[in-house]
Amino acid sequence: MEKQPFDSRSQFQALLLDCLSRARLTLQCFDPDYAWWQLGHSKTDALLRHFLQHKGRLQLVAHSNAHLERNEPRFLTLLEDYGHQIECRLTSRSIRTLTDSFCVADGRHIVRRFHADHFRGEANFDDPLSTQTSLERYEAIWAETLPGLKAGTTGL
Repeated sequence: MEKQPFDSRSQFQALLLDCLSRARLTLQCFDPDYAWWQLGHSKTDALLRHFLQHKGRLQLVAHSNAHLERNEPRFLTLLEDYGHQIECRLTSRSIRTLTDSFCVADGRHIVRRFHADHFRGEANFDDPLSTQTSLERYEAIWAETLPGLKAGTTGL
């Protein structure tokens, strides 16, 4: 399928919801802080709950969990309800300069912003080849992470 470029907040958030809705087994996400992902929004919460109720696994990597802790109470409740299927990790200092942002669903769908400070990016759906580079990067990032946000913890 062809790339779907985007350059606005609303386009990014709509494509991210589309990506989340397509996930069946895995969601692998990286963002410096998830401030623009609306993980606590009712639509996002409903999609993630459906995904997790059907035994999906969610992996998040961030440089900081402060936004999630302060501004996304629904996500914290989701983490309490499905903590055994959600893993939130923090990057080590050595890779805190990474500035892109992406979500890969089932290794087939991707929404990617080129820089976390901007909304310019692209989405590809039903295209496993388009996710390969990001998945390889994700594995390298994951290897440089530490335990992060867990159900019932704050102040991380």
